[in-house]
Amino acid sequence: MIERRRTRKIFVGRVPVGGDSPVAVQSMTKTDTCDVRATVRQIRGLERAGCEIIRLAVPGQEAARAIGSIKGRVRIPVIADIHFDWRLALESIRQGVDGLRINPGNIGAKWKVKEVVSAAAEHGVPIRIGVNSGSLEKDILRKYGHPVPEALVESAARHISILEDLGFTLIKVSLKGSDVPLTVDAYRAFSERFDYPLHVGITEAGPPPVGIVKSAAGIGILLNEGIGDTIRVSLTAPPRLEVEVAYEILNSLGLRQRGVNIISCPTCGRCNLDIIRIAKRVHKTLKERPTPITVAVMGCVVNGPGEAREADFGIAGGRGEGIVFRKGRIIRRVKEEDLVEALIEAVEEEQDWKQ
Repeated sequence: MIERRRTRKIFVGRVPVGGDSPVAVQSMTKTDTCDVRATVRQIRGLERAGCEIIRLAVPGQEAARAIGSIKGRVRIPVIADIHFDWRLALESIRQGVDGLRINPGNIGAKWKVKEVVSAAAEHGVPIRIGVNSGSLEKDILRKYGHPVPEALVESAARHISILEDLGFTLIKVSLKGSDVPLTVDAYRAFSERFDYPLHVGITEAGPPPVGIVKSAAGIGILLNEGIGDTIRVSLTAPPRLEVEVAYEILNSLGLRQRGVNIISCPTCGRCNLDIIRIAKRVHKTLKERPTPITVAVMGCVVNGPGEAREADFGIAGGRGEGIVFRKGRIIRRVKEEDLVEALIEAVEEEQDWKQ
């Protein structure tokens, strides 16, 4: 059982972050924010996949003004991602954004920071300080020579002190790098000093499968140590995959349960079924279902039920035929070509009965 580190609780819209709240899944749109229709369409798809918080790039005033139209057509909280220009933060708040990702030390004069903080405090809008190994302050880089965990923590502490000096504590923090050990050590060091909620991820992790492996390793290590209140899997891929991978990480650690959990054998010379094809088909068919369910796809009719005894449902096969089982007990025998349909039918019957 993972014992999570207790952090302060804040709210991003209606989603609680930190404290005893579940680890929330976040993603970021990959559309032009000014294209309201495309952005809304992408967010709605992410909502169906289970995304709970969405971040939008806000590079200019047109994008900031689009936030109001976007928010009115989606259900999940919206965060504005802003760099340098305090006016974009103010306009985003006017448009009803639920959170800001902006580093106060990078937006210029103190009066600009004060304006943003005052508006955020008035509307209850939290600010995420997003420290990145690729954009550390020049003096910190000179001090450490190159990005190291201590450098990321010092940068975060600097930005936090700016907000705290203005009496603002609705803060969430991230300390991301593309290097897994660097990122993990930075979060560990930060969590020893501060109790602000943490947004965890490996930035610029790359395309699948490399990006998935890096993200699973880094995020998984931290979550297993109780560190992390929201997560984002950063992939050079459609954002829906980011959400699916995030839930797989949470499911594998027992922190969240959503959707299908596939148990399948890797196949070997004893296998007489095309398990790879069948497992892909089962996953594709069931992955849209939010209700947690464990399904086993096994290639051995003798060992399959025993190996997957704790699965809710499963299939296992021999030459030309197979069985459908529930909790390790055989409930049907069918031809190989009917296995997947029989499995789906059994799942639907069970869920209809429970409803």
